Amino acid sequence: MTGASRTRETRRVTILVQPDGALQAHTIRLPLWGLRLALGAVTAAVGLLVFVALSYAPLVRAAARVPLLERKVARLEQDNARIRELAAALDSVERRYEQVRGMIGGDVMPKLTRASSTLPLAPPVRANTPFSRRFPSGASVPAFWPLDDPSYMTRGRSADDPDGPHEGVDIAVATGSIVRAAGGGTVLDAGQDPEFGLFVLIQHPDEYQTLYGHLSRIVTRKGAAIEPGEVLGLAGNTGRSSAPHLHFEIRLKGAAIDPLTLVKQEG
Repeated sequence: MTGASRTRETRRVTILVQPDGALQAHTIRLPLWGLRLALGAVTAAVGLLVFVALSYAPLVRAAARVPLLERKVARLEQDNARIRELAAALDSVERRYEQVRGMIGGDVMPKLTRASSTLPLAPPVRANTPFSRRFPSGASVPAFWPLDDPSYMTRGRSADDPDGPHEGVDIAVATGSIVRAAGGGTVLDAGQDPEFGLFVLIQHPDEYQTLYGHLSRIVTRKGAAIEPGEVLGLAGNTGRSSAPHLHFEIRLKGAAIDPLTLVKQEG
């Protein structure tokens, strides 16, 4: 019995607690298994707290992001509302544009989708063969209307125009319409100009010249021999221009003259 009692006493743990300023110390005796159990409980509690913290941390972060997501959703809804308003306005503009085309002739004004296309694809050139008009061959003085498609003149020659002298005539026609040489001769120049955009300048006999401006495509080159009625390019809206049209100009000895004195629209 004495040996067993001594064994149990060696398995106890004595803890002395000495408060500051106190003369007596408090003695706490705990069995060793109790201390181990307490330490195990504390360890388990700490582990449980760590597990809970790790498990709920994503939920806490998600909850913190909810206000930010709500603000983003609100901004997206506002943007969608603006897009719907712009789409409705665009539909209205397209309907009005089609009404204007119907009033003045659909062949004169191009479709809105065609005029606003930015694809770098040149349309094919299609010319009626045989020609509905018969042209002579060889170099000749300008005498033929340069367009096949229905068109109308929007601006004539003017010396006192607020924007400066206008040396030729402007003929409204759809983008892509065939532009022909008003007479035979040689291409004196062809290319890009800030004023006329894509243009072709032809030298004819007797010191006549013809100029074709605001083209969308050129199908000839400088120095080429041109027959009367030969296709030079396609009408367009390049250069200093606000709508698709052809600027047609006739010069005699370097001075511009009224094209209508030599060329008349057919039909």
